[in-house]
Amino acid sequence: MTAMRSRRRHGFIALGLTAVAAVTLAGCAEGGDSGDSGESKTVQISGGITGSEADNLQKSFDQFTKDTGVKVVYTGDKGFEGNIVTKVAGGSAPDIAIVPQPGLLASLVGTGEVKEGTQAVSDNVDKYWAPAWKDYGSVDGTFYSAPMLANVKGYVYYSPKNFAEWGVEVPKTWDELLTLTATIQEKTGTAPWCAGFSSGDASGWPGTDWVEDLVLRQAGADVYDSWASGDTPFTDADIEAAFDSVGKILLDPTYVNAGFGDVKSINSTAFGDVAAKIADGSCALTHQASFLTANLLTVQTADGATPEIAPDGDVYAFVLPGVNEGDQAVEGGGEFVTAFSDDENTQKVLEYMSTPEFADARVKLGGAISANTGADPSLASSQFLTEAMTLLQDPATTFRFDASDLMPASVGSGSFWRGMVDWVDGKPTPQVLADIQAGYEN
Repeated sequence: MTAMRSRRRHGFIALGLTAVAAVTLAGCAEGGDSGDSGESKTVQISGGITGSEADNLQKSFDQFTKDTGVKVVYTGDKGFEGNIVTKVAGGSAPDIAIVPQPGLLASLVGTGEVKEGTQAVSDNVDKYWAPAWKDYGSVDGTFYSAPMLANVKGYVYYSPKNFAEWGVEVPKTWDELLTLTATIQEKTGTAPWCAGFSSGDASGWPGTDWVEDLVLRQAGADVYDSWASGDTPFTDADIEAAFDSVGKILLDPTYVNAGFGDVKSINSTAFGDVAAKIADGSCALTHQASFLTANLLTVQTADGATPEIAPDGDVYAFVLPGVNEGDQAVEGGGEFVTAFSDDENTQKVLEYMSTPEFADARVKLGGAISANTGADPSLASSQFLTEAMTLLQDPATTFRFDASDLMPASVGSGSFWRGMVDWVDGKPTPQVLADIQAGYEN
């Protein structure tokens, strides 16, 4: 994964992205061929997805264009999140924007330019997504945006070969994970875990994912929702308990930071660099989202080969277990398809993007998954992604959007990120929690 300018797009920046040629962002009234009705036959879409992922997104519309005659032009913008509100407010909105978090959607709705979701799109979301996804695409009870793709967080990457050698198994509960950690440390005499919080201006975000996972698993979905909305403060006992649980691993000098140094080296280690240590066997365990598989494909195993990501391969991953065996709660992220035009062809594109057919078209091109329950997970480009997509589609799975993406920027991408860095540097947990909570006052 390349350096992040914001963790909000981590599900896609991570997948080996390279820059794409810039295309001038056209407003709804600009560009494109016109049909007999005078409406544009070209629909302009803008978003933060770039590189090879942008190419695959564009290809996802090939059959749609053949079937309808409507041309779709996608423009990837690395500065999308910082630019889109200004563009919209200034009258230069695209026909459709792919918005990577609910908070940004709310800001765009605040401009008065976002069109409400049509009945056809709303019906598709009701039919093919868990209710939480529609909630995330709504503002003040009004539905605006259908979900598009998704990513799953909270995976623990490991070496199946090493597990077999050590005689250990994938844990089924949080306590079993702690036992596994102690067992590996005893058998190897080295720290089992590696972690990296360094990400430029976004440093600290990998730590927020750890805390979010533990809040969801230990305190439950209701507390998680209350915390994400700002009603439960960071200083609450449930949130402090989540920090304490994460600290049993990340703040223990016998457990971290394999291949890099001591506990404080977590802050100086780039978050994507852990992939190489997992691949070469110098790190037994690391916690990261589903996108780390892309980083693993850019590094080498101890014998110089590209690691095979499979249950019996060089590297695989399991979902961070819950308190009780069988608990199935995950957090993750995704994008929302947001319209600024209500012309007929734009509406055709919006409806298509809310169907299983669009999800299948994109998923089979590789490196992506969808939570659309009508989509076929067997089309995913690896067994790992198939399993991740199946997990998202399972009605027994409790899914919650990344909490820091739901918080005000002053907290979610501000005091929370900084607080994680301070915590690893040794600041006491109560003070860190108070400092993070103070972000709500900014």
